[in-house]
Amino acid sequence: MRRRVRRTTEVSRDMKKLILVSAGLLLAASVNAEEINETLDASADGTVEIYNTSGSVTVEGWSRNAVEVTGTLGEEVEEFIFERKGDTVVVKVKPIQGKSSGGRSTSSYITVLAPQKSRIDVATISAEIDVEGIEGEQELQSVSGRISTNAFAAEIEAETVSGSIDIVGSNMESETELATVSGGISARDMAGTIDLESVNGRLEVGGGSFSDAALETVNGRIEFKSNLRDGGDLDIETVNGKVVVDFIGSLSAEIDVNTFNGRIKNCFGPKPERTSKYAPGWELSFTEGGGDGSVSIATLNGGVTLCKE
Repeated sequence: MRRRVRRTTEVSRDMKKLILVSAGLLLAASVNAEEINETLDASADGTVEIYNTSGSVTVEGWSRNAVEVTGTLGEEVEEFIFERKGDTVVVKVKPIQGKSSGGRSTSSYITVLAPQKSRIDVATISAEIDVEGIEGEQELQSVSGRISTNAFAAEIEAETVSGSIDIVGSNMESETELATVSGGISARDMAGTIDLESVNGRLEVGGGSFSDAALETVNGRIEFKSNLRDGGDLDIETVNGKVVVDFIGSLSAEIDVNTFNGRIKNCFGPKPERTSKYAPGWELSFTEGGGDGSVSIATLNGGVTLCKE
């Protein structure tokens, strides 16, 4: 019985040591992690450049002619740069050279408040990017981080290698270019022109109205459920993936659909035909309305559904 009591006591002592060590590590982490809260005057329509390797970057528009940065810097950050050069404000989190990004020690989480009409340029490695309330041009780049933005800008470019892109507009006119290598893209309530491109990822466009739209992926489903304006052009291509198109509102376009290995469902009336009696492909060509615009859809392996809401 005494052995049992002594053994329990030893375990309790070991547990206390473990708790003390853990508390010490947490305390050290909290001491090393640096809180930031800094502000600089800025131009109402200037440029804000932001760079962070890992963690997150949140950008929000506000009515003041100033840039404010708040958040927490990682333990192994060599330098935090916050400066103004003419009409450009630079926000840069610089990790210690040679440290790999993505770990807790190198991750920094920053929120940047910028004038609403600012042009923003954000670049990260694995840090996620979230933008809201910015009316100026947006250029957003990440290697493996997710990108999300509420689009009020006239021009938006977003690119990531292995992350997803999610963009929500307000039916304002804009030129939008979104690209991923491995990740899905979703664009809702956009207007103007849009270009989506992915190697491995699903592409979705919902709502809004376009004069020109291009959606291309190698492996992935493509959905376009939006309005194509009179005289507008829609170009869709995929190698492996189904295509679903639901036009909202009236449509006036010359329509051409081709599949190598997949059937075509057309809700407009005309029936698709075989490309050859010896091949599995189908083709469909017809004119809807006055034929002012053009719709071109091509897939190698995948069916096509063409309808109107």
